[in-house]
Amino acid sequence: MFAARYAAITERLSQGDSDVWAVHDRALEMEREGADVILLSVGDPDFRTPDPIIDNAVSYLRVGRTHYSPSLGELKFRRAVADLETATSPHPCSVDEVAIFPGATAAIYAVLSCLLDDGDEIVIPEPMYVGYTPIMAALNASVTYVPLDGERGFVLDTQAIKAAISDRTRVVFINTPGNPTGSIIPAAKIRELADYCRERGVWLLCDEVYSMFCYEGKHVSARASANHLDNVIMVDGLSKSHAMSGWRMGWVVAPAELVQHLGRFSGATLFGSPQFIQDASAFALENDQEYVESMRDEYRERRDLVLERLNAVENLRCIRPHAGMFIMCDVSGTGMDGSEFARRLLEEQAVSVIPGDAFGPSAHDFVRIGLAQKRTVLKRACRRIREFCDGL
Repeated sequence: MFAARYAAITERLSQGDSDVWAVHDRALEMEREGADVILLSVGDPDFRTPDPIIDNAVSYLRVGRTHYSPSLGELKFRRAVADLETATSPHPCSVDEVAIFPGATAAIYAVLSCLLDDGDEIVIPEPMYVGYTPIMAALNASVTYVPLDGERGFVLDTQAIKAAISDRTRVVFINTPGNPTGSIIPAAKIRELADYCRERGVWLLCDEVYSMFCYEGKHVSARASANHLDNVIMVDGLSKSHAMSGWRMGWVVAPAELVQHLGRFSGATLFGSPQFIQDASAFALENDQEYVESMRDEYRERRDLVLERLNAVENLRCIRPHAGMFIMCDVSGTGMDGSEFARRLLEEQAVSVIPGDAFGPSAHDFVRIGLAQKRTVLKRACRRIREFCDGL
């Protein structure tokens, strides 16, 4: 009889995944059974992709832009990204510093695959986006987590990051604006960290996929902040800012030598991204001001609505996010941690949120509340959360 054997990566990738999404999966099950569930547990924008982008993609489909693409991406889209970075940074950006990927997650995986050997150390502040965990597991990286303080709004502590860097550290990985926290790392902190990492021979990788959804304060990219760019890597994409999550379009801006390595990695694994999607993505970047601002303004309204209503609930404390599409809410005043609160809220009031410990131990007493619902739905959700807390 054949005894199936699998690579060690399969075991690493399976660890902990069910726990992270247990509440969300249960919510979907309840929904299928007919329950009136309000899903606040995902980060998929509820907006339609703007019609001009859709029309542009269709036009390129009709003229036959459906063939293989260069592994680094179509020149037109790479140039649009380079132009965006040049316009928002004191450092001019060339197409040789841009690589295109099917989404920011694929971009991050490719970057770290080119930087980390088996067992190499990476330093990451937490709470962090849950999607980073399987990437680290797949690469068998040695991860040093730096806990952030929820009492201080989970702001980045550069001294703690510096203290965590060892002689084995190859990469420091930060996220601004942050998911799940919504915090923005000031340019001065990024500059300080980039300089220190450069002195230590360490790469600084920055995930900036919420860069266009800032409400208070201005997002300044790692590229714009750093004094030197030879150790700085930036990842961004269109999933959130342009409501294009299913289009899977992201990019890396990095030193040209690393970009060449990324091209070889992409050629061996992904073999490029669809031409017509890249064409429409270039159009999106060049003609996006009105609808990006419109979506950002709507998310701000939703954020303010939820903050006003939930901060009026006894025993809840919501941290005001400066960016993004989530709110972190401290539920320790209810006598429960985030996991118990999320589980009971779903079973008793049919509202799904993500337990904070999915993002790291420092968020153990928090839940993450998503804003990807219309305001009428968010009002109902807040009412149910109040009723749940009042009934404890």
